[in-house]
Amino acid sequence: MKQKQLAILLFEDIEVLDFCGPFEVFSTTRLNEEKRREALSPFNVFLVAEKKEPVITTGGMRVFPDYDFDDCPAVDILVVPGGWGTRREMGNDRLLEWIASRASYLETLTSVCTGSLLLGQAGLLDGKRATTHWRSLDWMQELFPKVAVQKALHVVEDGNLLTSAGISAGIDMALKVVSRYCGESVARATARHMEYPFPENNLRRVGFNS
Repeated sequence: MKQKQLAILLFEDIEVLDFCGPFEVFSTTRLNEEKRREALSPFNVFLVAEKKEPVITTGGMRVFPDYDFDDCPAVDILVVPGGWGTRREMGNDRLLEWIASRASYLETLTSVCTGSLLLGQAGLLDGKRATTHWRSLDWMQELFPKVAVQKALHVVEDGNLLTSAGISAGIDMALKVVSRYCGESVARATARHMEYPFPENNLRRVGFNS
């Protein structure tokens, strides 16, 4: 399998697990567990931000992007995380235009948590089923009335679009992407390697949607 080029978007005040969770899933995936140490992941994972400068996350982690919007290579899969910074980035026309322009050429577009609000602001969710962090579900519906907001599902799949609930749900979303590209057995092996319970159902945890 030729490596898929997978970009994870960064911005100030991004939620750490929103991007680190999917990064771990995709970077640790192997098609052959017996060759885990010497084999490459089927996903070439890299980080992209508006500028090639350190990004400060929620909690103060400093992260260095691999590319900026100007030199980012072709992308097959894009992950748009969330976090408090999405509120500011929803007014960042350059970031929204970059997402929208890239979306036209992607095989798979994904979001974690309030990253779906950036997709909505970029005009990519109209007529789609989508979700977000449980605290932002009503806000999402208010902002984007043409979106069929899903309150009961942990990960929502609509064609080549996958959106997930908050923070840790990005791991479940990433495992679904692995299943799509590599098969469920590889996704299960990846979860087992991470000592993460493979998501057997797709319902939100009790109380998270109210």
